Amino acid sequence: MLYGIVAATTALFLAAVLTALLRLPARRLGLLDRRRQRPVPLAGGTAVVLAACLVAGAGEWTGTAPLGDGIARLLVAGAAVAALGLIADLRRVKARLLIAGTAVAAACVVPYAETGWAGGALAVGWIVFVTVSFRALDHADGLAGTVGVLTAFAIGACAAAEVMDGLAVLLSVLAAALTGFLMHNWHPARVALGASGSLFTGFVLAAAAVHTRAGHSLASSAAVLFSLTALGSADVLLVLVSRRLAGRPLLRGGPDHLAHRLRRLGLTPQGVTVLLGLGGFAAVLVGVLAHLGWVPGSGGFWVAGVVVVAVGGLLRVPVYGARRAASPQVTGQLRVRNG
Repeated sequence: MLYGIVAATTALFLAAVLTALLRLPARRLGLLDRRRQRPVPLAGGTAVVLAACLVAGAGEWTGTAPLGDGIARLLVAGAAVAALGLIADLRRVKARLLIAGTAVAAACVVPYAETGWAGGALAVGWIVFVTVSFRALDHADGLAGTVGVLTAFAIGACAAAEVMDGLAVLLSVLAAALTGFLMHNWHPARVALGASGSLFTGFVLAAAAVHTRAGHSLASSAAVLFSLTALGSADVLLVLVSRRLAGRPLLRGGPDHLAHRLRRLGLTPQGVTVLLGLGGFAAVLVGVLAHLGWVPGSGGFWVAGVVVVAVGGLLRVPVYGARRAASPQVTGQLRVRNG
């Protein structure tokens, strides 16, 4: 218990300091998020990964808080996914390569002895989905970090209930590292998480959740796991349905995520993060209570119902705009050329 508090405190301050120190090198290297109104250095992801891996690795190396073989392998796989994300931050990487790399890493950490091969295959797909959803959440100041902190605490509580002390320590360290990063990422953000940090966070959280639910029934696990990651799932569902209905490529970026639509409804950037954070907190609370058996497993399906209603409502918010009609002069020129 005492080591967990010391480790979390160390990770928080280490992430906060590293985030500040890495801002200038990231800017000089061109490691910038250009999707925002002003380019923001992508130093936060590297800081979170380094802080979490260094603190958790120190506990494993010294024997003070051993993670265990399965959890240590999970952390190494998460670091590999983070490295792949860093490459994506530095240069263009096709989405299918990110997905394939994440799938390989996920296949290396699933506890097949408890899930079985069929359940393990489903777990790999779910880990990839959650990892990608956290990448998608990194579209607004403070959002991915806030959801990551809430989810890490929730899964950490589930791990503690299963007496998985090493996993609980790792998740508390990750939550603390994300908190240190949020000191620089709250609106107006001075740094962003980037693919490296968001993929690392999503992967570690999803894989940790699989470990905590291994051995439980598939139906109850599906409900609990969905509740623990409902906000990211809602964002992915909203974007996919919206782009499909609009006839847009599914992998093309656009201002069609949760925060974008809430901003169009008049909320401030801070208000959007707080509102979505409250929604995420309610969902993970249901997941934790269902895991502990304090509420029926069907509570997760109620969360899914709320997500479907929220997505249906937000789909009515216009985000793409109408295409500009060609001017008469340009139209005439095109007719002359084609004639």
